[in-house]
Amino acid sequence: MPNLKAIRDRIKSVKNTRKITEAMRLVAAAKVRRAQEQVIGTRPFADRLAQVLYGLAQRLQFENLDLPLLQKREVKTVGLLVIAGNRGLCGSYNANVIKLAETRARELTEQGINCKYLIIGRKAIQYFQRREVPTINTYDNPEKIPTANDASVVADEILASFLAGSVDRVELVFTKFISLISSKPAIQTLLPLDPQGLEVHDDEIFRLTSKDGHWEVSRETVPAPVKSLPRDMIFEQEPTQILEALLPLFLTNQLLRAWQESSASELASRMTAMSNASDNASDLARKLTLSYNKARQAAITQELLEVVGGAEAL
Repeated sequence: MPNLKAIRDRIKSVKNTRKITEAMRLVAAAKVRRAQEQVIGTRPFADRLAQVLYGLAQRLQFENLDLPLLQKREVKTVGLLVIAGNRGLCGSYNANVIKLAETRARELTEQGINCKYLIIGRKAIQYFQRREVPTINTYDNPEKIPTANDASVVADEILASFLAGSVDRVELVFTKFISLISSKPAIQTLLPLDPQGLEVHDDEIFRLTSKDGHWEVSRETVPAPVKSLPRDMIFEQEPTQILEALLPLFLTNQLLRAWQESSASELASRMTAMSNASDNASDLARKLTLSYNKARQAAITQELLEVVGGAEAL
């Protein structure tokens, strides 16, 4: 006969676990909302920067510009900037981005190109340090959603490595946020900047809403400004100097947006994982309760039979 006390203890343990996973799901949902606010809050600067770059692109046409960030050189070493999470319990989020980084590193090695890593997130740091890969620097993810200051620190390291010639190209391995139940690891070239990549495109932002008691994410396309600078505008400095000053800001902004998408993807993955864990805990508690009731009923029946049998013996 099953041990009733052991079943009761297990039911209690499962219910306590469900409380923890549900709390983690709610915390992740709140942080996703903050990530959304952060993305929307950085849009005005990003839009204005894109407008100025577009105007300079039209004015200069990027012809014969001797700017270090635009120069393409023979690629001998690639810097892989990998963005992962600090913690687990977020499904396959960390494993997917690490797997993509390793796949890309193998492709480059087969082409005779060396790889150096810049790593963000303790999970990726621990993984690659155990394998003793060549690393330029490592960074922990901030406790909150990454800000422009966080991105600026990493961007300065990237620029220093690129300008010093220790890396000839920098590729970003991050996770693109699609929805609460879907994210996709992606690779983006950060340096050298491609003049064609500075064109203005319609941007997307995600909005976390609730419908019928369930979370859902909608992505909406936001038209980016494409106004050209007035032709009679007079620059106090040479347009080339202005462009040289703005390109690092553009790089930092690109890194910040990708980092924010990765953070939102991690939180959404954790939200989904904890939601599934809570549902599984509820199902398990229901099955254990059913087993407990059956065992208790069997025990009571057995006791009644023993009492009846004893009375008949008398």
